[in-house]
Amino acid sequence: MAVVSLVDRPGGWRRLAWWASRRMFGGTVPDPLRAQAHHPGVLVASGVLETAVGRGWRRLDPGLRWLVVQAVSSAIGCSWCTDYGYWEGVRHGIDPRKVRDVPRWRDSDAYDDRERLVLEYADAVCATPARLTDDLAARLRQAFTEAEIVELAGWVALENYRSRANAGLGLVSQGFSDRCALPGGG
Repeated sequence: MAVVSLVDRPGGWRRLAWWASRRMFGGTVPDPLRAQAHHPGVLVASGVLETAVGRGWRRLDPGLRWLVVQAVSSAIGCSWCTDYGYWEGVRHGIDPRKVRDVPRWRDSDAYDDRERLVLEYADAVCATPARLTDDLAARLRQAFTEAEIVELAGWVALENYRSRANAGLGLVSQGFSDRCALPGGG
């Protein structure tokens, strides 16, 4: 149950955010937006951050980006983010086995070596305290450019922000994953 009420119809300039989100999310206004509507400063800051990231973070392969975001939301246990990430993965053509297996990636044969490295990195830096070893850092430097590593760290940090904010507001699955069907029973 959400800690704050979820705004249905905002007033003033916030109506623009509703209009844009309905276009982006198939007629749905995401619950994080509905919760943030109580605080215009948080709403604007989140929107500016997401816009800047969407336009400027393009060094990392989109499939790896999705994978690290989904791994972080799963590690934190944010059901809203995991649900949305599932939908986003299916919508962007991620292999259905990869979509299903993120929480159990160590036991899955769905991932290649770079994907496993990204998943290991997400696990390591989401731990408290972070467990970034010299060995893991060396393997990252062999597999990725410095710009890709910086972006990878940025995606981990951004999804920590999103997932922890959503979990802290008590937001739960909004049913995004119900809108998609995975071949093979996903």
